[in-house]
Amino acid sequence: MGEGEEQVTVLSQWPSPFCMRVLIGLEEKGVRYKYQEENLACKSELLLQTNPIHKRVPVLIHEGKPLCESVIILQYIDEVWPGSNSFMPSNPYDRALGRFWADFMDTKFLENVVRKILKCTGEAQEEGTRYMLECLGLLEGELSAGGGKPYFSGEQFGFLDIVLIPNAPWFYALETVAKWKIPWDGEFPRLQRWMKRCSERESVKKILQDPHKVSEYAIQLRNIFVTSD
Repeated sequence: MGEGEEQVTVLSQWPSPFCMRVLIGLEEKGVRYKYQEENLACKSELLLQTNPIHKRVPVLIHEGKPLCESVIILQYIDEVWPGSNSFMPSNPYDRALGRFWADFMDTKFLENVVRKILKCTGEAQEEGTRYMLECLGLLEGELSAGGGKPYFSGEQFGFLDIVLIPNAPWFYALETVAKWKIPWDGEFPRLQRWMKRCSERESVKKILQDPHKVSEYAIQLRNIFVTSD
């Protein structure tokens, strides 16, 4: 970094949708940063020092001060680098609604879909695919409730879009692992168009990982989980 530039480092792991959120947020703001890939099987001293509670990524280090948890980091980024492209809604209700959906993805979707599809077999895995369709249906409905607006955040790409779009390559990965197909055209056309629209943004194109690469990673994870059982 040149003289006078702010010192920003991101501790990350390439397939993590949580890490992709932070990177997309920084790209949207035009913030230069140092990227450090982490191996969670052999965690760096810097990761252990900056996130001693959870010992996981992402971690944003700004001027020597660490911050953890992707949603919290996104809100911090928007406050520290406000500029003209604020991605947090100005309306308090809309901000609260965005946080609600972010929590939904980070708890219900992760627990009931991702973990069941990756870690389970038989009926339990099928339950994960059914719940995934239910979750996608809720997101489709939320887009429909927006009255045809192009993004979850309204007319402009914003907080909730940044939270959700990193899941796109994981949708394909979960399809691959569970050996089934999501009926995008028939049941989730708005969500499909939204993903395409987001993927055309420079910040998203730069950060979003290739679905096939993420799928290979997911298959490796599943092999570990199933074998360990």
